[in-house]
Amino acid sequence: MHVWVNGQLLDDPTAPTLRVDDHGLVVGDGVFESVEVNDGRAFALTRHLDRLLVSAAGLGLTGVDLGDVRAGVDATLAAEHLERGKLRITVTGGPGPLGSGRGDGPLTVVVAAEPIGPSDASAAIVTVPWLRNERGALAGLKTTSYADNVVALAEARKHGASEAIFANLAGNLCEGTGSNVFYVVDGELRTPTLASGCLAGVTRALVLEWYGGREVDEPIGVAEAADEVFIVSTTRAVQPVHRWGSREWSTPGPVTAEAQAAWRAREGEDVDP
Repeated sequence: MHVWVNGQLLDDPTAPTLRVDDHGLVVGDGVFESVEVNDGRAFALTRHLDRLLVSAAGLGLTGVDLGDVRAGVDATLAAEHLERGKLRITVTGGPGPLGSGRGDGPLTVVVAAEPIGPSDASAAIVTVPWLRNERGALAGLKTTSYADNVVALAEARKHGASEAIFANLAGNLCEGTGSNVFYVVDGELRTPTLASGCLAGVTRALVLEWYGGREVDEPIGVAEAADEVFIVSTTRAVQPVHRWGSREWSTPGPVTAEAQAAWRAREGEDVDP
């Protein structure tokens, strides 16, 4: 693994790199993106960087230099060619007080890459009792404040599942800890709107563009009783769900199979769609 931090490529990823007063470490004051890497190239990088800026603006982090970030991406991928991997881009508030108030120092920018194996053919998911706040300050932002996801995913794994699914305060389907959810009712593919508080997933957007589907907010029970369900993310692509709680499906269903085929056909056409 190679890591790029604030303009410097490090050969030793275990070497000390961040100050103990970095605001990302102290209070989770940061944003990030996870980018798929295939044959040494970052997929849909422009979309990810655009979302990074949106998340940073929502958090009040100003001065993110995308040229600098791209230089870090290029340096990291050149140092470690990955057939299949994941690129992690993180921007934090930089050094600051040991509390919620920010300092006035420069941002911290980190780029790291690691190899990953193939995704499972299908997923088991479970609804967790905690709710997403679609009216909260961080709704729809990809921040490093992920403790709720850590707790939810640990709960899911207690039930033999690989993903936890959240409803929002309205009782509607929202998202997974690191995925967006699609489901099929009477042959129609549906997914929550961004007003649900879910992340504006890059894979979600591409599935809607390349295959289609209707964005609608409705009770999570509608999705739990759907004819088919799949989840999408950077590393999962289009992944069928074979079990949600105690309900099971044969996978992939016909709509899911079509969405998978559309994804595979289009993904290889353009590395930066």
